[in-house]
Amino acid sequence: MAKQKIVVKVTMNTKKKASKALQIAVSLSGVESASFLGSDKDQIAVTGEGIDSVELTTLLRKGVGYTELVSVGPVEEKKPDAAKETNPTVASLNFNPYQYYYGMYGMPYYEYAYEI
Repeated sequence: MAKQKIVVKVTMNTKKKASKALQIAVSLSGVESASFLGSDKDQIAVTGEGIDSVELTTLLRKGVGYTELVSVGPVEEKKPDAAKETNPTVASLNFNPYQYYYGMYGMPYYEYAYEI
């Protein structure tokens, strides 16, 4: 099954409703990404594979409020131009996972073996 993009218009008056709408959209199976669209940020674009648009709108109506299905269609794949290809710059990041030394504290109590 091909990737599809679903655009849903939702009435969201508060930030709490907006975050709840995104949470509902992402909770569906097959969803890869969800984002706000439009100048008023009143539309949600959901991208993924095998998403049921009716289930999405029903859940958003129950959880947030008035919801309108705007469009359902395939995802437009962007092909990179051959002229614009350049060598990417590589940035290195030095990460030390052992930033702190805890050697002076000894072993935790649950590491000791108890014999009965």
